[in-house]
Formats: sequence, structure tokens, C-alpha cells
Amino acid sequence: MHNVVHLVALLGVVAVAWQAVAAEQAAPAFRPPAVPLVACDPYFSIWSCADKLTGDLPRHWTGKIHCMVSMVRIDGKAYRVMGNQPTEAPAMEQASVQVLPTRTIYQFRSAEVRLTLTFMTAALPNDLDVLSRPVTYVTWEATAVDGKEHAVSVYFDATAELVVNAVEQQVVWSRETIGELSALKLGTKEQPVLAKQGDDLRIDWGYLYVAAGKGIVTKQVLAPAHDCRTAFAANGALPDTDDKNMPRAANDNWPAAACVFDLGKVGAAAVSRTLILAYDDIYAIEYFKSKLRAYWRRKGAEAADLLTSSAKEYEALSQRCKAFDDELMADLTKVGGEKYAAICALAYRQCLAANKIAADANGQPLLFPKENFSNGCIATVDVIYPMDPQFLLFSPALTKASLQPILDYANSKRWRFPFAPHDLGTYPKANGQVYGDGERGEGNQMPVEETGNMLLLLAALAKIEGNADYAAKYWPLLTKWAEYLKSKGLDPENQLCTDDFAGHLAHNVNLSAKAILGLAAYSLLCEMKGDQAQATAYRALAKDYAAKWVQMADDGDHYRLAFDKKDTWSQKYNLVWDSILGLKIFPPEVVAKEIAFYKKTQKRYGLPLDNRQPYTKLDWTIWTATLAANREDFDALVAPVYDFLNATPDRVPMTDWYFTQNAKKAGFQARSVVGGVFIRMLTQPDVWKKWAGRDKTRVGNWAPFPGG
Repeated sequence: MHNVVHLVALLGVVAVAWQAVAAEQAAPAFRPPAVPLVACDPYFSIWSCADKLTGDLPRHWTGKIHCMVSMVRIDGKAYRVMGNQPTEAPAMEQASVQVLPTRTIYQFRSAEVRLTLTFMTAALPNDLDVLSRPVTYVTWEATAVDGKEHAVSVYFDATAELVVNAVEQQVVWSRETIGELSALKLGTKEQPVLAKQGDDLRIDWGYLYVAAGKGIVTKQVLAPAHDCRTAFAANGALPDTDDKNMPRAANDNWPAAACVFDLGKVGAAAVSRTLILAYDDIYAIEYFKSKLRAYWRRKGAEAADLLTSSAKEYEALSQRCKAFDDELMADLTKVGGEKYAAICALAYRQCLAANKIAADANGQPLLFPKENFSNGCIATVDVIYPMDPQFLLFSPALTKASLQPILDYANSKRWRFPFAPHDLGTYPKANGQVYGDGERGEGNQMPVEETGNMLLLLAALAKIEGNADYAAKYWPLLTKWAEYLKSKGLDPENQLCTDDFAGHLAHNVNLSAKAILGLAAYSLLCEMKGDQAQATAYRALAKDYAAKWVQMADDGDHYRLAFDKKDTWSQKYNLVWDSILGLKIFPPEVVAKEIAFYKKTQKRYGLPLDNRQPYTKLDWTIWTATLAANREDFDALVAPVYDFLNATPDRVPMTDWYFTQNAKKAGFQARSVVGGVFIRMLTQPDVWKKWAGRDKTRVGNWAPFPGG
């Protein structure tokens, strides 16, 4: 009898263990399509595009290799922990990877040691001095797991691929001692500052710095990457002297900046080492022929100041980043669930890394997004529109910084149209619109799209600030835009919208909704400005248009893609502002009907954008899900997006345009528009107020527009 009881108990333990294993298998860890390592700006943006950090060499978001390699030696045996080279060193087992808003944390393990490798970009939105720094910290932390002590050292190198657009370009290198730091410096010989513009480009001016404390780093050298890696793998050393053969091409024996850190005997107590990766671009943006510095340089700071401050503040920033990540992930999970939180965490640094924060002539911030993997435009309004929920949530100052260049350009003599512009040029040169007919004419523009975008964003900014002071400075311009939507917005002509890849479309129902809410947004601004008569008139107009919209778009159990096309449908993501701004223009049953239709229409990996193609837009799908009146419906629409990120075969920084039936990329990658996934947070006034209220950056007194 005793044995039987013992057997039953044992079987119970086995059953519980098996259930735990089954649960773990049923809910695998989140597998991002690409993992952010260095995520600072459109040029300093490096990703791991494989399941394991050792499965491939790190890559720039454009797909070109930006080689960084790391190894660890444990009791004389070398293992790779980043990169697939050198092949003679086996890969250490990767136990996990976690992507948080400001940090990527890899866990590796062997029978003797657990190694944590952390990439931290101090992307703290309420501190623009820190946020604008082109700096990522790389930290190794080792702990013995077998009760013994082990000799541990770590290795890192970065090749000159990080400082060239093409590997045939000539590079030079040097050492610098900066206070208590020892820095290795790489850059091109030519230094063509702001000479190139376009999409598939990498920076080839300025300088990369690999820096560490003189008392922390054991050895540094500037030498061929192969020689450095082979020496460390073989005996834990580096070449004795720097390579003097320069200038030479980046692919000529691959010059690299290499470091070794000796952690000594590691036992149960964790031992860590940190290095600083920084990129000084000298000049960041050309703004109507004026060269702008990065924001961190606005008071005359140089690379030495950047490195000194970054080193001095590391411990404090590390604590701040952890606190930020912990609190934000808790809020995201509470508002939208674990899957939503994982999507937002992956989007956070990607959004920031597709932007550059520059300073104008008065030292005020200007935020310039690059339209990555699309056409390379700079400051595209229909990129700002989907990305700005992230900035509206965390930084009203940066929201203004994103809108300021557009408002100044549209208010200038250069822009002679009654609607808002599309862009300011091709990154990094913001010298005037290049899309469509540019400044020459109205052909292939997005007049209703961009005009509605600007009015809605300005109203959202005013709502969180509690006043319309910022918008009031451009009041004649905004009134002109409102008049344009009044005449053209209800039933748009044959024109492009932000989803321009789908082509021109007349009578676009979702675009009409944007125009109607744009008019309501102008009404809200009028009310906040104190012009009650205009507020009443435009609100009545928006309500009238919305009633007509309901009749014109009705298609039974949903609303149409175009007013004149029966048996069509589309995502009505623009309706999300009706509730966020408290406008109450459209009847509640409109959204209820749409959500019910979407739930039965979506495919394995998400809700198609409309009936024409099975592809979708990730950002718009989260906006559409945010329309849901209850959490269950929101989760139902978000879960397939999470599944897409886990399943897509395209290992690139999060695409926002993909096929819903097979999870394959349709186009685009690494774009800032993924900041739009934070829009659900704006539906919670207390959450929005808490985060936005921490932005202590006071902006204003922008320099006069340099474009005439």
C-alpha cells in the first residue's frame, strides 16, 4: 500500500512536470524578426537578424553587415556570443533574449558560467540631452553556476564597416585618451559630410568610438579583425601593436577596433564589464541649406564631452533605464496585455532609431524621421502621423519638434498650396518637398491626407497640454487647411493617401473619415483658443458630414472602401481619434459594426488593410484594434500581429507592411511608423497624462525658418 501511494504521488509529480513542459511548448518565448542592438538614429542602427546572436553577423537596418563580434573565454576555452565568426570558436548556448524598451538582454549558459550580454541605449524620453546621444552601452556580466571559480575574459570588436557606405571606401583609425577613458576611433579618409542623400545608404562621415575605462579594459588594439579574433580564441590575447597600414579600404583585411576585458576569477558573485559605442556625425541634417548639429552638440559639445558624460553617468542611467522599462512594461501589459506589451517594446527603439534629433540655430530641437525602406524622404507627414503616438505619449516637446519643420515650411513663401505638404526632401537633406510634383504643382500629392494628419496631431498635442498655444502661432495656416477640408474632405477626389502603395483611389471612405475628424479637431482647437463661434460652426459641419458619411458608406454589416463601390471594405483606423480626442462625431454603432466585421474577416496573421489585397499595415491594425470597446475584441485583433512577428520568415527590423495569410513581408522595414502601436495608451487619460507629464523639456523660440 505504501508503495502504491508513493507511485501515485510520483505520477502526480510527473503529470505536473509534463503539464509545465506542455505549457512552455504551447507558449514559446517571443521571437522578434530582428533584435535591436544599437538603436540611435537612421545611420547608427544595428540589429541581430537571426534566432541566435551567434547565428549571423549584426547588420545595419538596410541589411548590410555592420560587423561586431564578441567572445568569452572560460578557463581557457573560447566561445562565441555575438557573430558567426571565428568558426573555430563554438557558440555558447543562448538561453534567452529579451527586448525591453531601452535594453536588449541576452542570456548565455555553459556548465560553468552564466553570461548576460546587455545592449542599452538610454532612450529616456523625458531627458533630451541623454536621448539624443548616439551612444549604446554593451555590458557583459558573468556568474559561476557550479559552485566553483572560473577564469573569465571577454572580447569585442567592431570593424570599419560601421563607418562606410560601401566597403571599398578608404578608412583611417587612431587612439584617443579622454580623461579616464581609452578610446579607439575609426572613420573614412574622405569625410564627405552630408554629401549623399537617399534610402539605401549608410553613413560615411564622422567617427565611431569604442571606449572603455583605462582601469577596466585589459587590452585594446586597432588591427585586422581576423588577427584579433584568432589571437583571442587561441590564447586570450590581441596583436601586440596597432596596424599602421592606412588609409585602406574597409574590406582590405577588415580593420577593426578590438578590446579584451579580464574579469578574473568569477564565482557566485556577478562580475561585469561595460564599453561604450558612440558615433559622432559632426553635422546631422541639412535644413534648407543650413547644416544642423545633433541636439547633444547644441552647446558646443564635442566627442570627448559625449564620451566623458556617457561614462560618468552610466550607473545612474542603467538604474533609470531599468526603472523606465519596468514601469512601462507594466503599464503596457495592464492596458493591452502581454502580447501588446511585447510589440510595443520592440517598436520603441525602432521608432526612435528612424529619427534624428537636431538643433536649430537657437538650440531648439527639431525631429527628422527618415522614411526607411520606402523612398528615403525626410520629415514625411504621413510618417509623422502614425509615429507620433509614441511621442505624444512620452514627449510633447518632441511632438512639437516633429511638427515644427512642417509648419514653418507650409507657412513659408516656398509652399503655395492650400493643403499641407508631404515631406521636406530626401534624408538627410531637408531642402523642400520631393514627392509627387513637389513645389511645382498639385500632381500626385496627398492633400486631404496630410492636411487631416496635421490638424489631428495639433489637436492631440493641445489636448495633452491643456491649451492650444502652440497651434495658435500658425492660426491663419490652420484655418486655411480647415477650409480646404471643408471643400474637399467629405468625398475626396481621385488621390493618394498614406497607403500610396495601393494606388490612387477616389471617394475613399477612410480618408473621408480623416477629413471629417480633422474638421472636428480644428473645432476643438478653436474652442481651446477661445473662438466659440468657429468651434460651434466647425463641429456642426463635422457632425453633418459624419451623418452623410454613414449613409454614403453603408454596406450592410460594414462600411465600404469607397463610397461608390458596393461589396468593398477597409480598415477605418482614422476613426480612432474620435474617442481619443473626445470629439464624439461618429455614432458609436459605426465602430461596433466595423469591429464585428473585422473579427470575422481577419486572417491567420492579421486583418487585411482592405478587400483588394491580403496584405496589411501593422501600425494601422493596432489603431483599428484600439477602436474596440472591450479588451476581448482588442486582444482578438492584436494576437495575430504578435503571431506574425513570431512567424515571419523575413528577418528584418519590424516591417509594417506584410501579407496576412503567410506572414511574408510585402515591403518596408525599420520604419518609425511602428511608434503608432502606442496609440492604445492614449485612450487611457490617466496613463497618457502620467507619461507626458514627465517631459520637462521646455521648447519654444525656434530659429526663423531658413528656407525663406
